[in-house]
Amino acid sequence: MAFIVIGVLLVLAAVAGFFFMQSTKKELHAMIGTETLSIPELEQQRAISDGLGGRGGFRKVCEVVGAAYPSPQGPLLAEITKTECVWYRYRVDRQYEHVEYRDGKRRYSKRTEKVTDFTSSNGYALIDEQGRTIGVDPNGRAPDGVEQTTDRFEPYHGGDQGMELFGIRIPFGNRDSTLGYQYKEWLIRPGTRLFVLGEAHDRIGPLVLGKPSGPGHFLVSTRTEEELRASRVSRHKFLAIGVIAGFALGVVLTIVGAVRGLH
Repeated sequence: MAFIVIGVLLVLAAVAGFFFMQSTKKELHAMIGTETLSIPELEQQRAISDGLGGRGGFRKVCEVVGAAYPSPQGPLLAEITKTECVWYRYRVDRQYEHVEYRDGKRRYSKRTEKVTDFTSSNGYALIDEQGRTIGVDPNGRAPDGVEQTTDRFEPYHGGDQGMELFGIRIPFGNRDSTLGYQYKEWLIRPGTRLFVLGEAHDRIGPLVLGKPSGPGHFLVSTRTEEELRASRVSRHKFLAIGVIAGFALGVVLTIVGAVRGLH
């Protein structure tokens, strides 16, 4: 029976890996097939669209490279480190001691639960070397290759161990069994070089890069396109090997388990 269970799990993992492999392949092909445009080139194409009576209807899937630049409202302030940025994410996990009774004995195990996981959704911009800008709508998407500014564990010593976020006090779980809290934060500082694959549009007036309105890919990364392509090629090869090996081994174990079950 154990052979069958493990075999089925391996087959299912191989199927999931196959779909992930296909997604990686499509993303790689999107980067290869999408044109990299400068901000003036996009403005020129938008002007042509306006001249043909398409004001507000311009759509262009493209790649744009530039430096991260704050919105007109100014830079954001990351919640944990209070660092100026254009985008940030933070996560807080509670580590606690779980107690259970089994066979008349008390058993302890260390567990983790998520307290909060927040990603900023504020828009920002890309700026080129001539000071021209284009907006970026992150759409809640976590960028690739961002800087991690903190990853620290703080032991719990009793008392009020809540955390204040945006003026709201958040109490943390069952204090009696709390061991401590893991704080993590990631961000993009102003001036960070970014590669963006997405759709440029003028729905709100100025040009903005965001998630395509139809099928397509949206990617924001601190890595270059060449680095991203290389990582996708490596991932695809690794997944291809894993899918073939996992599926073959899963089938073999399932058959072996079935045969042993008949005897």
